[in-house]
Amino acid sequence: MTGEKSSAKDDEKRPFLRVVRGTPDDEELAALTAALVAVSAATAQQKDKPAARSAWADVEPRLRQPLRPGPGAWRASARLR
Repeated sequence: MTGEKSSAKDDEKRPFLRVVRGTPDDEELAALTAALVAVSAATAQQKDKPAARSAWADVEPRLRQPLRPGPGAWRASARLR
């Protein structure tokens, strides 16, 4: 438990961004931060969505339908649904 608390404190002390070269002003840093947050949010949304599946890749129509006994069942057994 103590290791978790110390790592949380270390994360709070570390800067989110670090300027390696140049001297950006506050507006430039704000624009960069907003862009990084937008990319991160878009990536998170894409991970939550299941991939779209085309009708060609859908296996459900190829699965066998349950048998339904009764009048005309033999005729309906060969009919696609």
